[in-house]
Amino acid sequence: MASRKRTPTQTGRTAFNVVVVAQDGRLQYEAALFCASFRAAMPDFPGRLVVAEPQPGPRWSRDPRISDAGVRALLAEFGAEILPFDTPHFGESYPYGNKIELLAALPEGEPFVFFDSDTLILGDLSEVPFDFDRPSASRRVEGTWPRIELYGPGYTAIWKSLYDRFGLDFEGSLDLAQPDEYWRRYLYFNAGFFYHRCPREFGRLFLDYALAIRDDPPPELVCQPLDPWLDQVALPLVIHALGGGRDALPPGWLDGSHSCHYRLLPLLYAREADRVVETLEAVAAPNRVKKVLKAHEPIKRMVYQGKGGKARGLFDRAALPRREQVIRNTLKREKLWLR
Repeated sequence: MASRKRTPTQTGRTAFNVVVVAQDGRLQYEAALFCASFRAAMPDFPGRLVVAEPQPGPRWSRDPRISDAGVRALLAEFGAEILPFDTPHFGESYPYGNKIELLAALPEGEPFVFFDSDTLILGDLSEVPFDFDRPSASRRVEGTWPRIELYGPGYTAIWKSLYDRFGLDFEGSLDLAQPDEYWRRYLYFNAGFFYHRCPREFGRLFLDYALAIRDDPPPELVCQPLDPWLDQVALPLVIHALGGGRDALPPGWLDGSHSCHYRLLPLLYAREADRVVETLEAVAAPNRVKKVLKAHEPIKRMVYQGKGGKARGLFDRAALPRREQVIRNTLKREKLWLR
């Protein structure tokens, strides 16, 4: 992909590229839904819509590329560019590493926003007040890492060991309004979206930190699981190192008015706002889209056979369980847990 200069949009904001990953299996259908919602919200988006596709190699036991020709046709119809990238460091052993390794294939110096493929776009992303010089990521996150053992170390010791490893200012990363040893005091994101002024700059740091944590973690991490959390352990360090943080993007835009990271369709129907469901069903409705997406069983059953409505009826969106596991267990009990 040839690089371009940073140019302002009609809103006066910097033009940028949007990228998701697609590969054989569930992600190719999620990416098609993402692109359908993207183009419905932004028929004249001034940047590139990129679908990054991992290529076969020694890190994969089978071909990871998009296998459904119908998906490829839909992506082309929605104006998406399929961008191949190599995976020398992660691949099948850690597919979340795709979001790290794809960054090396994006054009240097062009601002980007990465989204997980299990996302719907709800509004014009050109309206979002991104400051690409101050990166950030999704704060729709639970305290999934680290897992504190009875005899320690605690949150402070674990996170400080990582900041110290990479020569970063640990104290400057803390939210001092939160109590000591409470997980929200420490910089932590969901990697469902992130952005920066340059994918190569961001990606080099992301890869360096992730490999160092995986291959030579500090002693404080000896009992800590890194699969699947490695990307979310490295991500706040990258964002902090590049001058970003938790307050770099005003709340309510992404994971709010302009995007929804639903993660799995049963969770979308169970807990998301009516507008999200309406968007999903509207972009999935055209026959040319339905013909392709019904090949994926969860989409077929939840969207086209009405199981999503049944799942939605099990929950009161104004009084959802505080723990996601309770929602999952309810859906499983009703045989509505599809993924």
